[in-house]
Amino acid sequence: MSINVNGSRPLGIFSIAMITAVSVDSVRNLPATALFGSSLIFFFILGALLFLLPCALVSAELSSTSTEPGGIYAWVKNAFGPQLGVFAIWLQWIENVIWYPTILSFVAGTIGFLISPALADSKVFLISVILVAFWGATVINLLGIKSSARFSNFCAVTGLLLPMTLIIALGVVWIFSGQPLQIQFSAHALLPRLSDSQVWVALTGIMLSFCGMEIATVHARDVQNPQRTYPRAMLLATLIIVVTLVCGALAIAMVLPEKQISLVAGIMQAFHAFFAVYHLTWILPLIALTLVIGGMGSVSNWIIAPTRGLLLAAQDGYLPKHFAYQNRFAAPKVLLIYQAVIVTVITLIFLLLPSINASYWFLTALSAQLYMMMYILMFACALRLRYRPADRRHGFQIPGGGWGIWVTGIVGIIGSSLTFVIGFIPPGNIETGGVFFYESLLVIGLLVMSTPPIIVYQWLKRLGNSAGERLENAAT
Repeated sequence: MSINVNGSRPLGIFSIAMITAVSVDSVRNLPATALFGSSLIFFFILGALLFLLPCALVSAELSSTSTEPGGIYAWVKNAFGPQLGVFAIWLQWIENVIWYPTILSFVAGTIGFLISPALADSKVFLISVILVAFWGATVINLLGIKSSARFSNFCAVTGLLLPMTLIIALGVVWIFSGQPLQIQFSAHALLPRLSDSQVWVALTGIMLSFCGMEIATVHARDVQNPQRTYPRAMLLATLIIVVTLVCGALAIAMVLPEKQISLVAGIMQAFHAFFAVYHLTWILPLIALTLVIGGMGSVSNWIIAPTRGLLLAAQDGYLPKHFAYQNRFAAPKVLLIYQAVIVTVITLIFLLLPSINASYWFLTALSAQLYMMMYILMFACALRLRYRPADRRHGFQIPGGGWGIWVTGIVGIIGSSLTFVIGFIPPGNIETGGVFFYESLLVIGLLVMSTPPIIVYQWLKRLGNSAGERLENAAT
């Protein structure tokens, strides 16, 4: 057995596939995709082909051949310059900031459903739990990365594998026991009318379920025989992610009528419906505990990774100097505090929209659109960096030479662009306050969330200090 550069055994196909699957797979978006019934199978397969697999291959190539740390920030900076590099890492960071209230509303909805189902529809309760949970997670990360690493790993396994496996198993038992189904599996139901713009709305939630592959490829340099192992591992990981997400969403759709599915408490609604038939509702508190643990683990896993990228940009002089401040635990204190403050403001969105489901979907759509902008940059920079071998080192490359990278990159750009455009279509089965209100709120959200790094970058360029000079030199 060979040893990699870190002195450990290299990872094989199954190991890298499972690491990737656990990093991306999640139960949090199952209710949002369950709303679209059996047609979700078609869109999950389409999303895997147009986005998940291209994203896996491109991020694997970039992470294994990049000469600098920093992930998406370093990749885009090397390809298109520091301004777009800062813009890309900002998009990854701010997308997560918007995503935190949705995952924590899932946690709050789970807790509320367990105490009293009515609490899952209480905005005051949801907002209170979201803010307490996120500020608590921020404090944990301010105490250092190592202190939260084991907690995050435990949460990911306990809060993903157990509930995901259980809800899929319950769905299988439900079918074979002859229980009534709320959806159909006819050819007409499985193949949606693609001319109807409403059916495409499902792609927004599905694509967001697939996001995060660029974070999951941090082990790309530790793969044994990457040219052979990585494509097979990514194919296996893609199959695992798609199958588990499809089966989990279908299990919810089979047991709950579409109009009764809550985006924040849908998982608990489904478990309650399953266990009520089998007189096992006493298990619900244990299920709720695993879901809460999983949700908190997801937040803890993601709360620091994009922030580290912003920290590198600040240390390079492309963001205000105080962004680079770290406390004695080496945690980016200023960025973490700013992040918590922004999450607090965004959480108040729950007070603006007419329903909890509308608030959840709006934040989901805005988060997906911002993330798709980042992915378009990532796919584009992969195409450019393939032809700059002087800045790269040996590692995994997408098979097929020039054709392979161009097909993968273009398909990924098409999938990301399609998702961005579809995000402007309000779902017909959720009251969002009208098309104009929904789309106006999204446009305002996109402008407010995406322009700060551009403004700050241009402001620093106009300064006469060393940071401004560095920006000028980098741009030229």
